[in-house]
Amino acid sequence: MNENCFGPTKFNAVRIPEIAQQWGTPLYLHDQQYIENSCDQLLNMPNPFGLHVRYAMKANSDRTVLRVVTGKGLDLDCSSLAEAARANSAGIPYTRMMLTTQEVPTGEERQELETMIRAGLKYNVCSLTQFRLIADFAKESGIELSIRVHPGAAGGGESQTRDTGSEYSCFGVHLNDVPAVKELADEMGIRLTQVHVHIGSGGDPEKWRENIDRELGFVRDLFPDAVRVSFGGGLKVARMSGEKQADIAALGAYAARRIAEFKEATGRELKMEIEPGTFVVANSGHIITRIIDKKLTNEMNFLIVDGGMELLTRPLLYGSEHPVTIIRQDGTLLSSEYDQIPATGTKPYGIVGRCCESGDSVRLDGDGNIVPVLIAEPEIGDYVVIGGTGAYSESMSPENYNSHRKPAAIMKMRTGEFVLIRKKQTLQQIIENEVDVVL
Repeated sequence: MNENCFGPTKFNAVRIPEIAQQWGTPLYLHDQQYIENSCDQLLNMPNPFGLHVRYAMKANSDRTVLRVVTGKGLDLDCSSLAEAARANSAGIPYTRMMLTTQEVPTGEERQELETMIRAGLKYNVCSLTQFRLIADFAKESGIELSIRVHPGAAGGGESQTRDTGSEYSCFGVHLNDVPAVKELADEMGIRLTQVHVHIGSGGDPEKWRENIDRELGFVRDLFPDAVRVSFGGGLKVARMSGEKQADIAALGAYAARRIAEFKEATGRELKMEIEPGTFVVANSGHIITRIIDKKLTNEMNFLIVDGGMELLTRPLLYGSEHPVTIIRQDGTLLSSEYDQIPATGTKPYGIVGRCCESGDSVRLDGDGNIVPVLIAEPEIGDYVVIGGTGAYSESMSPENYNSHRKPAAIMKMRTGEFVLIRKKQTLQQIIENEVDVVL
C-alpha cells in the first residue's frame, strides 16, 4: 500500500455500492480527515522565524473544502477576483486571502478589487501593468504590496504545461521589469514587503530547493523592505503506487536553514510562506463511476464508464496518471492499483468515458493514445473508482461538455459519516443563462 494515498480499501470497498445507490454516479468523494492531516503536515513544516501557509484554492474551490482548510488555520491564495468573492461568500474574510492573478481589473472589476483590498485582501503584483494601475490606489490608501517575480528558470513543473518559471511561461514580473517596478515604488513611497516565486507544480524537489536559493538572492539584492518570502506551492504528491511524495519536513528544514543563513548575512528576519493546493487535497478525492458498457476492437478491450474527461481532464491535459480500483456491485474488491491487487490474472482494459472525444480516457500516453489499465475483469454495473482526484478535477474540468451535468459531491467527515456537500447540477442550471432569440 502506498501510505501517501487514501484508497477505497481504507474506507471499506463495501461502502462504494451504498454510496452510489444513495447519491448516484458519477460522484465526487472527499475525505475531511485526509485534508486536515495534510494541513497539519504543512503547518508543522520547519521554519526559523514563522510560517504562513495559504491554500491555493484553484485546486478545489468547494465551500466545504475551503471551510475545512481555513478551519485548520490555512489562509487562501486566490487566482481571480471571482475566487476571492466565492471564498468570501463561504464566510471567509478577505483578510485571509491573497490575490495572485493574471487579470488586469478595470471598470467594475477594478472597483471590486479596491473594495476587497480595503477589506484586507493582500494584492500580489504579477506584472508591470498591474503595478502601474494599482500604484496610485496603493499610495493613497497606504497599502503594502506583494510582488510575484518571474525568475526565468525552467524545470519547476512535472510537465511543460505545469512549468511556471521558464521563459516560455508568463507568470509574474520578469526580472527584467523588476527595476522599473522598484523605481516607481520608490518614487511613490510604496513598500514591497513580500516577494513570491512559484516555479511550477509537481516537479523535482531539487528544483524547489534551487528556487529557495535563487529567490533569497534577489530578495537580498533587490527588495530591502521584504519581511516575508513565499516559495509558492507545487509540492509533489504520490497518486500512484511507487511514486515518491515531496518530503515536507526535509524541504522545510532546507528552507529554514537558508533563511537563518540569510539572517546571519543581512540581519533581516524573513517569515516563510508557502501556497500548496494539490498537496492539501489531491489524495483526499475520488471519482466513483459505474461501468455502463463493454466493447472490443481488434486491438483493445474497452470499459465505458459514466464519467470521464468532463469530470477529470488531467490525463488529457497533462498526461497524468490516477490509480484505478474495481469494485463489484456487492462491494467485493476486484482489483486495486493502490495495493496492486491481484498480483496476477489481470486483463488490459482501456477505461473511457462517455464524451464524444477519442481522448476521453483515464490513462493516455504522451501522444494522446489510450493506455490500457491492468485490472481484474469486471461486469457492466460494477464500479470504477478513480483516485487522486481531489485537486484540479471538479475545479478545472469542462463538466458541461456534451451537456453533461456536473455531478454531486460528498465528503466523508472525520466522524465517518458521508454527507452531501454539493447537489448534482440540473439541466435548468445549464440552460438558465441562454436567451430565446426570435428567428
